[in-house]
Amino acid sequence: MRKISVLMFSILFVVMMALSGCSSTSSGSGGSSSANEIVYWNPFTGPDGKNMEQIVNEYNKTNPKFKVKNVSIKADDMYKKIPTVVNSGKGIPDLTIVHAERIKQFVDNDLLTKYDDKLADHPEIKAENYVPAGWNIGDLNGSRYSVPLDVHSFVMYYNKDLLEKYAPHALDDNVITFDEIKAAGELAKKDKIIGIGITWTRPIFLSIYNQLGGDITSDGETPTLNTPEAKKALELLKGLVDDKITNKDGEDPGQLFKSGKAIFFPEGIWMQNSVNEAKNLKWGLTSFPQISPDKIVNWTSSHQFVMFKDKNRSEEKTKGIMDFLDYVRENSLPWAKAGQNPAALATLENPEYQNLPQSFLVKNPEMQNTLKIFDYKYNGFVAEEVDKLVGDAIYGKLNIDKGLKSAQKAVEDKIATNNKK
Repeated sequence: MRKISVLMFSILFVVMMALSGCSSTSSGSGGSSSANEIVYWNPFTGPDGKNMEQIVNEYNKTNPKFKVKNVSIKADDMYKKIPTVVNSGKGIPDLTIVHAERIKQFVDNDLLTKYDDKLADHPEIKAENYVPAGWNIGDLNGSRYSVPLDVHSFVMYYNKDLLEKYAPHALDDNVITFDEIKAAGELAKKDKIIGIGITWTRPIFLSIYNQLGGDITSDGETPTLNTPEAKKALELLKGLVDDKITNKDGEDPGQLFKSGKAIFFPEGIWMQNSVNEAKNLKWGLTSFPQISPDKIVNWTSSHQFVMFKDKNRSEEKTKGIMDFLDYVRENSLPWAKAGQNPAALATLENPEYQNLPQSFLVKNPEMQNTLKIFDYKYNGFVAEEVDKLVGDAIYGKLNIDKGLKSAQKAVEDKIATNNKK
């Protein structure tokens, strides 16, 4: 019996080892790569993950020397794993997608490999070939630490029929202002239709804050939340709530919009599939609402390719990584079809991309300049406090002055604790 058990175990072990290397794409928490494989971590666990997998599969069909293994991990889990694997030196991914807001802190913690000398053999991976908001994020202290995949923005959907009924001239100048939203909302009240939905409060607040001249840091180190501009932004939103121009607290703004009960719906460009679920809804996409057409701000983030430090990553494999990035630069249309705006300007030349609703944001330098990325290295601490603050403040559950003061102190305390580590 013992001889049979040992034999069966040996067969099972061989089969398992064979299966573990049979696929170049996967979704899971994969770690170490084989000699001719690039392990690529990314946080694309939603529907857009299929689009990224398509890009990887198409690249692997070109028969590169180093095939890419696609490993999708939930963002929170991925960010928790990264310091552990980098510090241990084991299971470090060869290539990783991170959010733009994370890069400064990764650089401060000396976790990233520079791209500087690796760009020599790939001259088309350069500033002129990318949207500035995405490219500039990776340039720190005179060195390049990332290459952008996309620039994804928080803008505004609108119901074409309701716009024509309640605000027929609002888009004549291609900018919808808060005054126009308020006027349309007042007219629509009699029909039990709201002017605008209160959706993701963080980009809503930050977009207005920046329009008013505010920012979340004054010098790259000190947080600036408790300011007159922040108070004014919250008062603007609270005024819309108090005047019953928005959805009530607890109402689903997305459902109201999809059922034809809201004129305007601020959301991410990546939400198009959700909006398309409403089969009878005729919708358009435009910039986030503005206080004045003189200064347009569209909250934006960016997914960026980085390489975490790994002394075991060979020069040859690194060259394979750069080959993949160059391929993505020229073949990002599947990513655009996921509702994103690729950062590589090569995609702009594709007529199919030109017809996608979100492409208006990057079609010309003027619109590209409206994309605002809040790349403060302590952005995570600010985001946590803004998420707690805005909804309660604008729905009257929290005094605005007290809320801003509390948020400012909380961020300062978190930074102090972080810097003691």
